[in-house]
Amino acid sequence: MSSKELAQRGKEGTSDGANGTATPKFGAHLREEFLFDEKYLNLNHGSFGTYPRALLPILHTHQLSSEQRPDKFIRYTYPSLLSASRASLATLLNCPVSTLVFVPNATTAINTVLRGLRFAPGDKILYFATIYGACEKTVQYVCETTPAEAVRVEYTYPVEDAFFETAVREAVKKEEEKGGRIKVAVFDTVVSLPGVRMPFERLVDVCRELGVLSCVDGAHGVGHVELDLGRLDPDFFVSNCHKWLFVPRGCAIFHVPLRNQPLLPSTLPTSHGYTPTPSSASTSPSKINNPLPPSTKSPFETNFEFVGTLDNTPYLCVPAALAWREKMGGEDAILTYCHALAEKAAYRMAELLGEGSGVLQNEGGTLLGRCCLANVRLPLEPRRVIEVAAAAVKRKRGNGDAEVGEEIGEGEIGGLVTSWMCRTFVDDYDTFMALIFYGGAWWIRISAQIYLEMKDFEWAAGVLKKMCERVMEGEFLAE
Repeated sequence: MSSKELAQRGKEGTSDGANGTATPKFGAHLREEFLFDEKYLNLNHGSFGTYPRALLPILHTHQLSSEQRPDKFIRYTYPSLLSASRASLATLLNCPVSTLVFVPNATTAINTVLRGLRFAPGDKILYFATIYGACEKTVQYVCETTPAEAVRVEYTYPVEDAFFETAVREAVKKEEEKGGRIKVAVFDTVVSLPGVRMPFERLVDVCRELGVLSCVDGAHGVGHVELDLGRLDPDFFVSNCHKWLFVPRGCAIFHVPLRNQPLLPSTLPTSHGYTPTPSSASTSPSKINNPLPPSTKSPFETNFEFVGTLDNTPYLCVPAALAWREKMGGEDAILTYCHALAEKAAYRMAELLGEGSGVLQNEGGTLLGRCCLANVRLPLEPRRVIEVAAAAVKRKRGNGDAEVGEEIGEGEIGGLVTSWMCRTFVDDYDTFMALIFYGGAWWIRISAQIYLEMKDFEWAAGVLKKMCERVMEGEFLAE
């Protein structure tokens, strides 16, 4: 479907392509279905997500059951309810239930993979420059504590989709020529900042061809982009359900095909499901006390079913969240509306922000229209902002001879303005927009969702315009 057709369907939002039946019209009126403060406009769904008001009593019911009869619920009721949640996602994602387990968030799963794999000298972890920061820290930690080494692919968006395949092939060839190997590659479905979709489907295929394990960070995945894990067949895949699927925080689905489950013997943290190897166990596994009831599930499933005492009741809300989404028109209708809104809103905001603004897009047109995020450049020129800062420094120090910019560089000015704007969104405008200084410019990442419409983003553009004026008046230096 072309971007124009997507935009038209998103504008109409009145029918379900799957069965032709009428669906609820999306837009601002749906904010009543969520738990937002009436004065707060949530423009940053992508960071933490949210869930419908209708799920709150379901969540509370599970929590209450856990408190009323703790042992009965945790030991006997919870496992069967968890299986039902896993089954509902197995249907949505088109993969066997036996390959799906829950973890609190995507970062936990990435840690589970990278800390669980055994690395030998010469083994490398490949990742891309726009990796989520916590995951890059995980790579760094693993490389400090194991023989693994990191290979980071450098680039700055916009780049074409073909760049990523070429980068993987070249890295694998280079490391093999040096006598090493790329053991695992970590990449996103949708990059967090800037918010753009990666060609993850093609990258999984390339990794398979080259004998590299694919570890897909789908934090922005289920409920955000089309996913068919049966067809994709990644080696490891995680996706947050609390971001885009309308499930309470924190909840993520972790997919590991049967062939790779033996590669991950431990959860994070290690818990009752871990089976030590005979050579490393000082005590026979059969003699280690396990307080949990016997299970007929696989060791992998059992391992992740209980990982210490936590409030895992968000996992049990998945079937209700999927039912609510179906009531709203289903996955296709939701994704179609959000994808189109993100694209249209980005161009409209850039238009309202005027000269110096723009939308992050590549020549192939693949960075917009296929996900719920988009990026709009703010009409702020770093050099001019540095001049404002330098002038303020001169006034403060009484040094009229100071060279403009000698007190502050582009990187520092980027951080100062970003921090000030993010806090000011909350304090002065009762909203929040994800902001990044990237490639020598400030970019706002917008999140499209069914409770938003074009007028919300037009309002946001007005706020941003005022904020840019305040930056040029030096307000970000007031602290």
